[in-house]
Amino acid sequence: MARRPLSLQARSLLAAGLALAAFLGLTGVALDQAIYETLRRALRDRLQGYAYTYLANFEVARSKRWLPPESGPGPFDRPGSGLYAGAVGPIDIDGTRVDRWRSPSALGKELPFDTTLRRGEERFVGPLATPSGKIYLYSIGVEAEVPNRGGSVDLTLHIAEDAAQLDAQRDVFRRSLFVYLGGLGVLLLALLLATLRWSLRPLRRVAEDLARVERGERERLSVDYPRELSGLAGSLNEFIDGEREHLARYRNTLADLAHSLKTPLAVLRSQLESGAGAEELRWTVLEQVGRMDEIVAYQLSRAATSGHTTFAAPIAIAPCAEEVVASLEKVYAARRILCEFEIDPAARFYGEQGDLLELLGNLLENAFKWAQRRVLLSARPLPGRDARRAGLELVVEDDGPGIPADRVEHLLQRGVRGDERVQGHGIGLAIVQGLVKAYRGSLAVTRSAALGGACFTLRFGAA
Repeated sequence: MARRPLSLQARSLLAAGLALAAFLGLTGVALDQAIYETLRRALRDRLQGYAYTYLANFEVARSKRWLPPESGPGPFDRPGSGLYAGAVGPIDIDGTRVDRWRSPSALGKELPFDTTLRRGEERFVGPLATPSGKIYLYSIGVEAEVPNRGGSVDLTLHIAEDAAQLDAQRDVFRRSLFVYLGGLGVLLLALLLATLRWSLRPLRRVAEDLARVERGERERLSVDYPRELSGLAGSLNEFIDGEREHLARYRNTLADLAHSLKTPLAVLRSQLESGAGAEELRWTVLEQVGRMDEIVAYQLSRAATSGHTTFAAPIAIAPCAEEVVASLEKVYAARRILCEFEIDPAARFYGEQGDLLELLGNLLENAFKWAQRRVLLSARPLPGRDARRAGLELVVEDDGPGIPADRVEHLLQRGVRGDERVQGHGIGLAIVQGLVKAYRGSLAVTRSAALGGACFTLRFGAA
């Protein structure tokens, strides 16, 4: 079974959770390292303070030897305190010269107190692994003048502390850091979940409204959406309206076809029942069959019209216009009509190519019929709303007699011809008008300012 894809909310929450976990983890590592460096620096300062206390209590005998104090800071006199002191140099202990000295707390411990440093040199290292455990070691090399005698004495003093004390402090901080960062992470995830639910609520409303439209509980989507979704909702509403218009047009076309065929069929039946002669019946049948053929062709043209579609692909105007004009120039070759183009390369028709060919074919054929010498086809894009797809303006002009303004509406009716002497069925302009209506455009018939004849202007609104 195919795995069900995650919802947008789950995807966002998962991605944000991973990013939050990574951020808090890196923050925890950085804070842990920072507090460790702080504790280590504080330990060094503390060990340095112990060293200065020892140095202040040391004395130098005339024998050029150090005399260690009888007692140092409290922890250094207690075994197991975790603080250790030692010195390397000429030292006098109870009148005996030795090279090394250890505090009582360091007795029995194997500690690295044998290193000597130059005068004024300081060193802090750790944690160091020793047989007695890990320690932090501070060492300093000093020089002291022998009283009342020339010369000086060099001594290296070592102060160490068991690493367990700093590690215990660090563990306390780590536990607190884990609790606080963990709690903060849970709180942030909860806030993030609430924010996501609130942010994605409009999307859930769109889905719910679509479900209601599918169930027939409402006709269109609401328009009360955030700005980012209003365009989507508008496009979906246009798509829904277009599908309903298509369905209504198919139903109306079938009804119109049935209604239109009733009269010719009734005439044929009447002739058959009247017992008319063979020749009369023959002409009646031919006439009515021709009429039915005309009706069927017209209704099929209407049914094939796709009309306005929200997601139609753009179609260039020039190739379709050239195809139509090439055919018309053959039909009207004897009249030598010159057809000129003024087509903007950016002009596009959003719909079916067959509908565009039908529009251009009927308008240009009408112009070729009535023109004296010239026909002009112009096309330019119309600005779109909100940076969406542009509209289109098509203009077909000729230098013929033109159409009086008071006859425009009459000539656009089905079956009406401008002149009975001109060949045609009178349905071309009616088909154009039906197509324009299906694409929610407008058709205007005026007199051409450039050529003086008829001017047909089609405008399809921007989306």
